[in-house]
Amino acid sequence: MPIISGAEPFFLPGGPEGVLLVHGFTGSPSEMLLLGEYLNKLGYTVLGPRLCGHGTTVEDMAKTRWQHWYSAVEDGYHILKSVTREVTVAGLSMGGLLALKLAVDYPVGKVVTLSAPVFLTEKRLRFLPIYQLFRDYVPKKRKKLPVDLRYTINYEAAPLRSLSSLIEFIKHVDGLLPEVRVPALVVQSRAEHTVKPESAEHIYERLGSESKSIFWLERSGHIVTLDRERDAVFAVVADFLANCHQMEERKK
Repeated sequence: MPIISGAEPFFLPGGPEGVLLVHGFTGSPSEMLLLGEYLNKLGYTVLGPRLCGHGTTVEDMAKTRWQHWYSAVEDGYHILKSVTREVTVAGLSMGGLLALKLAVDYPVGKVVTLSAPVFLTEKRLRFLPIYQLFRDYVPKKRKKLPVDLRYTINYEAAPLRSLSSLIEFIKHVDGLLPEVRVPALVVQSRAEHTVKPESAEHIYERLGSESKSIFWLERSGHIVTLDRERDAVFAVVADFLANCHQMEERKK
């Protein structure tokens, strides 16, 4: 399928430290681009892959499941690892779950989750099997964000079959959390209305990482990479990457 203009994957060459940036459910790499450009200016090599079924048509996405989305992350990891000495993975929303799974399956250096879901606010999800009997898609509410529209390319609806796969994937990753051993940063807004904030506390507590931290935002919505506190998000991610690297250098 043709890719929507602006929803293409991006690669920003830099130094020997790589950062893989994973977008969210029904989103596109554009929502990670500002963070990618920020980290690239600090010297990191950055890759933002496009997940299967995203950035094309919602009908295309309806044919995909979490295994397809994860395969795109795996491909991105191998590409980035081939040109850097270490890969850190950071993901937004569902991308955070994909990042956590990658941190279990592959030797990544560090992992960052941004608005990663475990508990969702949508109360109608328990009726999802019934909804699927009558419809294929559900409209999505779209918040106006304080950035250029070229960074907010996503679908106006979500395929219910893909949503069911996301729910399945949340449970899968929840079971993997104790196996995550690398340094981890969990970022979450208390004010958002998609993911319940206790998701961040749950992830933080269950992570098997010895070195882990949680950073709270107070005024942002779900897409923290584009909302009003994005500069604080960029800064805390950069500080996490730099401090972890310094600790590793001291250990050598």
